Amino acid sequence: MQIIDAIGRSLQQVPVFADLSADYHQLVAGCGALSVFQSGETIYREGAAADSFYVIRRGRVRLEAHVPGRPPCIVDSLGANDPLGWSWLVPPYRLQFDAKALELTRLIRFDAACLRRKMADDPRFACAIYERLVPVIVGRLAEARRQLMDLYGQPAGRSQAWR
Repeated sequence: MQIIDAIGRSLQQVPVFADLSADYHQLVAGCGALSVFQSGETIYREGAAADSFYVIRRGRVRLEAHVPGRPPCIVDSLGANDPLGWSWLVPPYRLQFDAKALELTRLIRFDAACLRRKMADDPRFACAIYERLVPVIVGRLAEARRQLMDLYGQPAGRSQAWR
């Protein structure tokens, strides 16, 4: 119970979850555990089942996309209090990027099936989670798009406004 309480308190420091009620913090925390990854260690791989969701407590994580015939494209770099691994929220629950620790990284790992069950049981809780994580999804996809545009260049016939 001490770990769940500590995770619940930690969520108060995470901007995306800070304004959730204490009851909702405890619902989320009940699905959590602590994880540590060493520098260079892969947290998850693109295409794998999205069975976990993370919040970075300390450290840095790089998100990479794979483009055939090219080295990995760095999509984003995340740090303390950033959510990581939104794909657990959207069917078919497959990870969209690789995530690698850039240094010793401490995370809170949440069991995705546990969170989805709690969301199914409480539609208001589900709405609160979606309201907080959909903007993260949109931001990450926009950043991935920007990185790919930089990689491939401006499409012919498109104005800068498109970008």
